[in-house]
Amino acid sequence: MGHPSRIVAVVDDDAAVRHALKFVLESEDLEVRVHGSARSLLADPELARYGCMVIDYRMPDVDGLELAETLRGRGIVAPIIVITGRANASMRQRAARLGVIAVLDKPLYDDSLSSAIHSALGLPPP
Repeated sequence: MGHPSRIVAVVDDDAAVRHALKFVLESEDLEVRVHGSARSLLADPELARYGCMVIDYRMPDVDGLELAETLRGRGIVAPIIVITGRANASMRQRAARLGVIAVLDKPLYDDSLSSAIHSALGLPPP
């Protein structure tokens, strides 16, 4: 199959967060698709082509780990990174059971998100 897709999905109900992440990641030469809800992501016909997904934990329709569980149930194997305002031990354990590769705390001031995405896509660090 060769290299994984460089398409990154960003799923966050906060438009400011979506646009900020899209801007930063596109500046690192990644293709970014933004979604404001789990429903929007799940309805995307390109869903299986994503190389990595960045999913907010707190969203109005479902939490980010419920979305991860749905994706895995649909056979979507792309690496998932969950971003959250406050992670606790039980949430991190639940994420690990779902194969989430990283749970990162907001605000994302450092390059931890970029590093996690590049690692997920098999690219050198940014």
